[in-house]
Amino acid sequence: MSDQSSSHDGKHLVVQKGKCQCNQGNQFPQHKVTTHQKHYWNDSDGSADYLAVTEDDLQFTPPGPSFGQCKLKPSSGGYLPCSYAPAGKWQKTYEKIKIMGKSCVTEVSELQCVVGGKITIKDHGQRGEISKQNVKKADPKKIRNINPLVDMNDFQETIMESELDAY
Repeated sequence: MSDQSSSHDGKHLVVQKGKCQCNQGNQFPQHKVTTHQKHYWNDSDGSADYLAVTEDDLQFTPPGPSFGQCKLKPSSGGYLPCSYAPAGKWQKTYEKIKIMGKSCVTEVSELQCVVGGKITIKDHGQRGEISKQNVKKADPKKIRNINPLVDMNDFQETIMESELDAY
């Protein structure tokens, strides 16, 4: 077994509500997942915002001109609108996780546009949430040092009481 590190180590998998940027554009569209409607990252409710983006998900919301004005297309009044045209599929994808045979996009993935722009991930779209287990295991002294306005002991008691009320 090899312990090879990967450029994906410590990086987030990208979800549909994540945003992209083109080094030649001035707007940041969201992904539009079109390859599946069944695999979500960190969302037990199955919200479309958390659909996993794969190497073949090449559309964006809003649709063209997805990236606004293109610096590679100057005109007398500034720049012409983006005419996004992907040159193949996403590159530098995470090969170890596949969805329906397609590799997943992470924060290091890139997509080339035939006009000349390079599209990268601006925001992966995932957000951390505090679970009841996180609250129960939290050290009140450390929390007080980080945020003295929070009474962690009181908060932990409230969480415990809410669980008892559920039974």
